[in-house]
Amino acid sequence: MRVAKAHAYGNDFLLMEASEVPAGLDRPDLARRICDRHRGIGADGLMLYTVDETGGPVPRASMRLLNADGSRSEVSGNGVRCLAVLLAMRVAGAGDVIVDTEAGEKRLTLLDRQGSRFIFRAAMGEPTDLRQQTLDVLGAPLDVITLRVGNPQCVVLGPPTDARLHSIARALATHPAFPEGTNVELAEVERPDLVRILIWERGVGPTFASGTGACAAAVAAAAYGGAARDAIVASPGGEQRVEWTRDGLFLTGAAEVTMDGEWLAG
Repeated sequence: MRVAKAHAYGNDFLLMEASEVPAGLDRPDLARRICDRHRGIGADGLMLYTVDETGGPVPRASMRLLNADGSRSEVSGNGVRCLAVLLAMRVAGAGDVIVDTEAGEKRLTLLDRQGSRFIFRAAMGEPTDLRQQTLDVLGAPLDVITLRVGNPQCVVLGPPTDARLHSIARALATHPAFPEGTNVELAEVERPDLVRILIWERGVGPTFASGTGACAAAVAAAAYGGAARDAIVASPGGEQRVEWTRDGLFLTGAAEVTMDGEWLAG
């Protein structure tokens, strides 16, 4: 099975055309095996995609994402950017790329290319279901901000420390309040135009970066933490720009393809 690997600030994905997967093969099991960092290739998720071959003016593909544990994810901001790199590499001079996800259409505009590194601005849609609530976490009340950015998100404003990541963020990811599970961001507003985060990704665990997580943290910080609606969100892997406008959320950042090969284990 042909497979490519790409990453956005260390948030890495394996990208495989859906037609490469043999009929009847257990796709969640494939995701778990191929994403294993010791026995597989290693990644935060497996993206199965289908390219639209109708020849429209804008390169287009649909995608379905499986997390490293085999569970489904509606969308990944960094993942759609990784797929956009593959599409842009196929079509010389492509400016925009469209990726259809379970959370709707995402249109990405290519801003720059620096060797193998592509920088896109992606229209991520409107945040929904934004609210504050108090949950019991590890035996104590905790104020959180919940919302959807195509997928479920829970943001905790306060110091983004490793200790809190592996305690409260880990507990929140599978909290009974989130039947589907949730992505969790610990977010601190360092100044109005800079939000620093740590991420516990649903179905993965700690990740270096997250596109939808950056969007969620920016919205929560703007709504409840004094951040600007146009801010840099810094995670361990790097910085992304999030704009929360009257037309929705826009996420700007880089991605690059690092491998093109073949999975032999079947």
